[in-house]
Amino acid sequence: MERGLLWLPLLGLFFWLAWAGWNEYQKVEGYRVWAQSFDRAKYDILAALGQKGDRLTWGKPTRKGLLELQTLDLTTVQQIQLRVDGKVANLTAPPEQGKQIFLECLTDQATVQIPFTEVAIAAQWVQALQKLDR
Repeated sequence: MERGLLWLPLLGLFFWLAWAGWNEYQKVEGYRVWAQSFDRAKYDILAALGQKGDRLTWGKPTRKGLLELQTLDLTTVQQIQLRVDGKVANLTAPPEQGKQIFLECLTDQATVQIPFTEVAIAAQWVQALQKLDR
């Protein structure tokens, strides 16, 4: 009986891991369907981002699809930059890591920040969008 009680937490952990994996799979599948209509797209746990022509669309991935979708017209953007931990990063030598990573678009009305989990991917997006803007 003692051995059975020792295995019970492991069984609970196994079921929790299975549930977490299924939950993440549902998010990725929702993103995959959503991303098919875009020229470029990225997915991470903070935000899904898609580009179609000169329009950026992003939102928060959930099991039921993307929520809080927002769209930005790139023709209204004056400047696109990478912000890591509150500082504008140099794209030629971006930092390797950061806690807060944003693709930042400055427009006449507002500043839009799109979250990323990896600096390298955010830097690639900033460079691609800057080339498109020129």
